Amino acid sequence: MLKYNCIIVEDEPLAAEVLTDYIQQVPFLQLNEVCTDAIYAMEKLQADNIDLMFLDIHLPKLKGLDFLEALKNPPHVIITSAYKEYALQGYEMNVIDYLLKPIRFNRFLKAVNKLNQHKEHTLNSSPNTVSTERNFFFFNVGKKRVKVFLDEILYIESLREYVRITTKDKNILTKFQLNEIEDLLSKNNFLRIHRSFIAAKDKITAFTATDVEINNKSIPIGRSYKELVLSVLQEGYRFS
Repeated sequence: MLKYNCIIVEDEPLAAEVLTDYIQQVPFLQLNEVCTDAIYAMEKLQADNIDLMFLDIHLPKLKGLDFLEALKNPPHVIITSAYKEYALQGYEMNVIDYLLKPIRFNRFLKAVNKLNQHKEHTLNSSPNTVSTERNFFFFNVGKKRVKVFLDEILYIESLREYVRITTKDKNILTKFQLNEIEDLLSKNNFLRIHRSFIAAKDKITAFTATDVEINNKSIPIGRSYKELVLSVLQEGYRFS
């Protein structure tokens, strides 16, 4: 799995804590350091190999955009700010994305996935690149973070503020919105089939116009999802 070493440049403890928690939930991100000002961040950029910087704008000593402009070879940058009026200036400096506080996790995922998709495309273009690693995520379960391999997931069910992730051997209950899980898994082997269900496409053993079957369990197909789901499944089950 591709990994990005990243730093947070943020002087507000709560904002830094939120970003830290989000980063820890994304397996292709590795947090190197939380920097409370741009000067400290510059030292980290010089000392370590940093791929991605989450950069606040209103920082002590040196403002975020002034700091970015001063860097000769900046890493990829995602701006995190409570002020939308700097967005145009940020994009003119080729930042990956501009996140407005308070930052929701699904919006954070969309931002970091822009970077991940770009790098995956670059590597997949090379015929000598072969990936043998199994993709996984860590999910909060009580006070623990539990590793779940994506190829073991059968389906995911929404339970209001929580989701239940079902594998062949276990069920995992974690605090997530189904839309956030959908964003997290959007480039993998998963299909939203109902407002309350996401299914692993390769685990579907049978289907009708109204439901799919996974591990001998019938899961409904939502009316608004029916056309897309049947189109995807019929394509997959077509014989030549």
